[in-house]
Amino acid sequence: MAGDWQTACDTYKRARTASELDSKTDPETEPYRSKYRARELLREMRALLGPLAEEESGESQAGTQGEDEDEEQRLLAARLAVIEFLLGVNHTETDEMSAGEEHLVKTVRMVERYRLSPDCVSVYMQAQNNLGILWAERGELIIAQTYLESAESLYGLYMKKIGTPPVDPDEHFSPEEQKLTEQERSKRFEKVFTHTFYYLAQVYKHLKQDEKAAQYCHTTLQRQLEYDGYNPVEWAINAATLSQYYLVKQCYMEARHCLAAANVIFSKAGPNPSPEAAKENEAEEERLDLLTEKKANIARCWVKYCLNLLQDARKKLEDNIGELDVDLQDELKAERRKEEDEKEKGRKKTVLFGSNDIYDSILAAEEKVDCSLPLDFKEAREVFLVGQNYINEAKEYFQLDGHVTDHVEVVRDHSALFKALVFFEEDYERRCKMHKRRIDMLEPVCKELNPQYYLLVCRQLQFELADTYYEMMDLKVAIGNKLEEMDSHTIKKINILSQSAIKYYEMFLDSLRNPDKKFPEKLEEDVLRPAMVAKFHIARLYGKLITSDANKQLENMQKSLNYYSFIVDYCENHEEAVKSVELELELTKEMVALLPARMERLRLQLSSFS
Repeated sequence: MAGDWQTACDTYKRARTASELDSKTDPETEPYRSKYRARELLREMRALLGPLAEEESGESQAGTQGEDEDEEQRLLAARLAVIEFLLGVNHTETDEMSAGEEHLVKTVRMVERYRLSPDCVSVYMQAQNNLGILWAERGELIIAQTYLESAESLYGLYMKKIGTPPVDPDEHFSPEEQKLTEQERSKRFEKVFTHTFYYLAQVYKHLKQDEKAAQYCHTTLQRQLEYDGYNPVEWAINAATLSQYYLVKQCYMEARHCLAAANVIFSKAGPNPSPEAAKENEAEEERLDLLTEKKANIARCWVKYCLNLLQDARKKLEDNIGELDVDLQDELKAERRKEEDEKEKGRKKTVLFGSNDIYDSILAAEEKVDCSLPLDFKEAREVFLVGQNYINEAKEYFQLDGHVTDHVEVVRDHSALFKALVFFEEDYERRCKMHKRRIDMLEPVCKELNPQYYLLVCRQLQFELADTYYEMMDLKVAIGNKLEEMDSHTIKKINILSQSAIKYYEMFLDSLRNPDKKFPEKLEEDVLRPAMVAKFHIARLYGKLITSDANKQLENMQKSLNYYSFIVDYCENHEEAVKSVELELELTKEMVALLPARMERLRLQLSSFS
């Protein structure tokens, strides 16, 4: 029997080597060659150990034996369960899901009654984890959830009742001198439980249980750091992704903590290979490209953080005409001074990442940007500058040549940062300069893209450019109105800005036309409001054009009336459109009623001079 046992241990070692090491170098023509060899070796082991009778596997005798349970029987069940488990994993890795499920279910059944023993708990939990993954991949999320929550409950029960670090499955076929220390056993078992949390986070996410998914994801990340079981790049990306959930919930402290941790852990991925070395080595080139891409993705998450912080601050501070409410600003500043201590107390309730040395680095990274809503221009500018720094980092990878959609989104985020900062700026001339920066970054990209291939992206850019010119026009009108008499330079500037806004709104509207250049009788839901707003703004812009030529003025008024009339007529014929332009429709109807009379007065003036 000793000879058979030694053979079984040697066979196990060969099977693990074939599955985990040799399989990495299998040829493309035989991608599973080593996996199939491992499978045969596992079957040989099972034959060597002998079959375990079904009635002895625990179904009929569950719970009938106590502490005097036969140790040999339990060990045999554990060893056979390990083989069944590995066969289950093997079949799922070779895309034979039904066979994999069969082996995994058999694993669970074999050690069901021994699941709370140190010999069996780990393999039992791992089998449940894998069954959870298998059913999740089939889209059967409730079944997956049941298996994974069962594994979670078992961990809690085992730690409460037994508590000692359990035997790792590999140890069942290791010589005595290679048995693991208590510390290593604990680390491996905790890693199994971390996997349970990780898979549950995915399942809850797909079940739209977002809060629960975030909690499990956060705890998974913390456990990976605690038990040193993670890939730095993957960990950093997962932490950065989690930050975006916290942003939606306006939990800026947690979002910043995740992003700061992502920066710190990403830096542990090792030095980047130099571009020269990367060119000479294909594997190094791939690694450099991957690291640069992931770093850029984390930078984009930081950009969203800064942008959301500024935009949420605006929502909180603006009055009913969209300007800064100074009284509210003073009130919020006073409130914040009182809340500083409470904020620190709140921090202690948050799950913080890392051990002391890692946490110190994370804290240092956090201190570079605030997590409170900025309440004035100085604070807003500090957030803006952090965001702009990460914009530049993201642009290094997401360049227009090769990453069109991503590049455009980064540029639009940069524009949005300027737009958010404008709200805090009191000086109208400086506001105009910030909007001009937006135009300077958006226009070249818009001109570069072919609408035939990037229609949606072009529409977004056209509309944003039109809106930016429109805002600049409004600012120049406000500046001009403060003068005793508007000078020719200001008039010229207002007209140029108005015409530029009209040009881009028209480009956007033209993109909605069919191949015969005909404007749709019924607008699609996703472009309904933008199209109506474009029509409304063009109507208003024609009314803002300043000219001393009365005939030209009459022509502009007629164009204005045409656009206003389109909106009224469209809403009369399509009732569902009314809701999308509720704010604009009332003013539009007023203008449709007033403009004809104004135009008639102008015509009478013209005829009296002729």
